[in-house]
Amino acid sequence: MSTAASQPLSDGAVPRRFVVMGVSGCGKSSVGTALAARLGGTYVDGDDLHPAANVAKMSAGIPLTDTDRWPWLDKIGQCLALADDTMLIGCSALKRSYRDRIRDVVGAPVSFIHLAGARETILRRLQTRVDHFMPPALLDSQFAALEPPGADEQAIIVDIDRSLDAVVAAIIESLEETQS
Repeated sequence: MSTAASQPLSDGAVPRRFVVMGVSGCGKSSVGTALAARLGGTYVDGDDLHPAANVAKMSAGIPLTDTDRWPWLDKIGQCLALADDTMLIGCSALKRSYRDRIRDVVGAPVSFIHLAGARETILRRLQTRVDHFMPPALLDSQFAALEPPGADEQAIIVDIDRSLDAVVAAIIESLEETQS
């Protein structure tokens, strides 16, 4: 399932800004990296922009609060605002208020790509992931906070229960549809 993105696939004059979003373990880094390569852009892992206190909290199995997230979301928005070419950032962006905050900081169009999947699929991925601070025990808190993008947000929503290549192809197809 997908809906239209807010920016054309190829418009070299204006930087394109994307947030690859979803709960932990949905594939933001893998999809973001592959999609950036296909679009000739840059991928930034939003996890790398978290303050040390956030990482420590999540590592201890403590869910972040909105207060914890605001500075991180501001940093993501600032990074996107500085983009002079196509940029993708992986960020959970679980709530509409988080996505609105990023849009406000950027002050320019931002397209959100929601990687949606079943809890069981994502839990399996989290259980096999190594060297990441986000424990599988926090997955339920992520799903509880998740507010999928509304139709008025013009986001792409893609089902992740397929190969990485198929997910990226579905996103590219949705982006191309917005050019027609």
